[in-house]
Amino acid sequence: MIEHLIPAWMLIPFVVMLLCIAVLPLVSHVGEWWEHNLHKLYVSLILGVPVGIWLCVNGMSHDLIHQMIYDYVPFILLLMALFVTTGGICIRGDLKATPLTNTIILAIGWVLASFMGTTGAAMLLIRLLLSTIQQRKHRAHTVLFFIAIVANCGGLLSPLGDPPLFLLFQKGTPFTWWMQNMLGEWALTGVLLLGIYFCVDWYFYRKEPIENLMADVHESTKLQMSGLINIFWLLCVVASTMFINSTYIPAMGAEHAPWYLKLLREWAFILIIAGSWLTTKKEVRVNNNYSWTPIMEVACVFLGIFATMTPALMFLQQHPLPIDKAWQFVYCTGALSAFLDNAPTAMVFHATATTLPVDASLAVAGIAPEFMKAISMGAVFFGALTYIGNGPNFMVKAIAEQEGINMPSFFGYMFKFSLVVLLPIYIIVQLIFF
Repeated sequence: MIEHLIPAWMLIPFVVMLLCIAVLPLVSHVGEWWEHNLHKLYVSLILGVPVGIWLCVNGMSHDLIHQMIYDYVPFILLLMALFVTTGGICIRGDLKATPLTNTIILAIGWVLASFMGTTGAAMLLIRLLLSTIQQRKHRAHTVLFFIAIVANCGGLLSPLGDPPLFLLFQKGTPFTWWMQNMLGEWALTGVLLLGIYFCVDWYFYRKEPIENLMADVHESTKLQMSGLINIFWLLCVVASTMFINSTYIPAMGAEHAPWYLKLLREWAFILIIAGSWLTTKKEVRVNNNYSWTPIMEVACVFLGIFATMTPALMFLQQHPLPIDKAWQFVYCTGALSAFLDNAPTAMVFHATATTLPVDASLAVAGIAPEFMKAISMGAVFFGALTYIGNGPNFMVKAIAEQEGINMPSFFGYMFKFSLVVLLPIYIIVQLIFF
């Protein structure tokens, strides 16, 4: 329970952190400085350490420790486990980059996301997609739709799909509840996004220089897979996420359980990472253009985000928004999920929903079913509105830039893509289902 009121000015470091991510890459000379992950770490520490000191001095060290040890560490280790295991599966091949082929790759990722996580599906397929479109001149739009479809919207059907759904599962939501109750939202959103992407890619395909299209045809190769041992390690990640928790191991949830027991799942992730690394041939990762840079960038940037957003989340808990309708939960959860981590944001609005009346016989994890649906949609879908809305967004962007694709800036992504393509689709889905 929060004993001290959080002043509004304590939100400033979080806002500055977001502005650094959005603005620094656009500033000449400074942008080159910002490209180095060590410099991102400097910014995170400069903004995060004073926030941590202020919280400790004011008797809120528990909240800081919980945020950094029990939220940030599991967040990064889960992403790292998925990054390492999927990065060890090399799907080689250069398919003809027609609109139909590209759309099929996105559709496969959309389906896989709910069963191996948005991060797992994104990391498994992004390199195949980039290899396929490498001869195309117009490539950035494909990566943008990949972020929306595979790294976010596809993960709505199970707790494995996205971290906020796993936390809601931990609160008591049945494992199959999303599959049974949100199939319509998932299907409509996916069909609309895939249909729009096909049309957009067809438009750009017709503008491709003839030499690019000829190179795409002549350099195409068949699919080959290597590093299949990592399918086992990926299944271990999924099994650990499902079963190593307080539901199956009650001692992990005991009030006075030691930290190393509460982090038992994270120890399993570390072992899986080591196992994947040691059992994968070096040439597999070389052929996959594997690099630690993307996951290190996520770790450095989100260190600052998690630290500075600690008082921001506490401020929201102390000043809950006056909402009591499902559509309000969609947009409020969604708006904050686009800029805060969507997992703790989902928890804040779940707590808000528990204060509203509900028929006990219909309640899902203590809240009305329509609120559970609204929070789930807002947290999962709206994470695609910015590069920082969901962990894999940043990794996909970093990998694409490594391959020489000129990705939009933070604001460019929003104004050229998410606000003009994604938001209208979300509004349509909300109007139909809520």
